[in-house]
Amino acid sequence: AAVAQLALGVRARGECDDALLHLLNHVLPNVFETSPHVLAAVLAALRALTVALGPARLMLYYLQGLFHPARKVRVVYWRLYNALYVAAQHALAPAFPRLAAEADAELELKSELELASEA
Repeated sequence: AAVAQLALGVRARGECDDALLHLLNHVLPNVFETSPHVLAAVLAALRALTVALGPARLMLYYLQGLFHPARKVRVVYWRLYNALYVAAQHALAPAFPRLAAEADAELELKSELELASEA
């Protein structure tokens, strides 16, 4: 609860990003807790850190767990990613990695951000 209140209190201040990332590094390993009250506090802190840091920054952390070899880790991170995608779908479009076009492909691949900037 304290991390969530701190994150929401200092949101949109550029000089606090390092401190919020430090707090994120302390909160994120606790997503594997099984007690409901700890899990609720961790998820509240992650939602507040999403508001404070931006969803793209948290997606970089979540991508590491989405393809983890252990199924229990993947399940937790996919749940976090799905919640992030539902909450901030519009803000994640620029954060997705670009795929390189194949040499023999005739189609030109453009990201959603490039298509929106052309219009």
